[in-house]
Amino acid sequence: MFTLKRLMEAYDHAKHISVNSQSKYIFFSDVHRGDNSLADEFAHNQNVYYHALKYYLAEGYTYIEVGDGDELWEHSKFSVIRYAHSDVFMLLRDFFDQNRFIMLYGNHNMAFKNPKHIQKHLFSFYDEYEEFFDELFPGIHVEEAVVLEHEDFPLEIFVVHGHQGDFINDQIWPIMKTLNRYFWRYFHIVGFQNPASPAKNAHKRHKIEINYSKFIETYDKMLIVGHTHRPKFPKPDELPYFNTGCCIHPRNITGLEIVDDQIALIEWRIVPDDTGTLKIIRRVIRGPRPLSDFSRK
Repeated sequence: MFTLKRLMEAYDHAKHISVNSQSKYIFFSDVHRGDNSLADEFAHNQNVYYHALKYYLAEGYTYIEVGDGDELWEHSKFSVIRYAHSDVFMLLRDFFDQNRFIMLYGNHNMAFKNPKHIQKHLFSFYDEYEEFFDELFPGIHVEEAVVLEHEDFPLEIFVVHGHQGDFINDQIWPIMKTLNRYFWRYFHIVGFQNPASPAKNAHKRHKIEINYSKFIETYDKMLIVGHTHRPKFPKPDELPYFNTGCCIHPRNITGLEIVDDQIALIEWRIVPDDTGTLKIIRRVIRGPRPLSDFSRK
């Protein structure tokens, strides 16, 4: 199948990273940072996301953004997105400066596949207050995929956005970008959903997830993706398919953590305490499970 071929192409060109029992990783995907307008689906979760990143920065995690971090289908200018969420980008720069930030591109920020686009928009930015150019992520390389290789037992964790082989979001993504920018962006505001998106179309999402499972069965890989926006953490008798979920749910953001050689599906959300004070909390939804459970036998 074409999806398996495209995923394997991404695997063959992936950056390989060694991990061990001391490694700490947080995976978020589909952040869809926008311009802070009514069409910006990330805006209502910005404080939750920012608070979560501060926690992971302080705790020594490496942040892997599994594609679609920025909504470049709806917004032609990255500078507008960076300005709208400048505090978030300054926090991401802290991760980058400590060599703890890995950015993957997805279908909604496919523009970062182009090295010239990366250099123009991600290496530096114009500070509107101080009126000078400052560094953002100088020299960054945006990956299509990474493979985490464990040093102590035979395990490869293949991390990719997951749009590969999805005809609408892979082969004809420029057409979908145009439709989003000039059509669906405005319909989002009044409640209409894009039927081509796997996040909004259950049948399409199910079809994509079947292809993920076929890839895992065929190539014996543990897989971490985003794209569908639906969190997934396998049961003990299921294939090692993991999905981060997304950061634009109405009430929470979800992600995957790897720490102490274990993986867990987590969420961050705002909840009131007994006095009615709103607090941002972290909660483990599934797991943790030892990574050794998924090692090749």
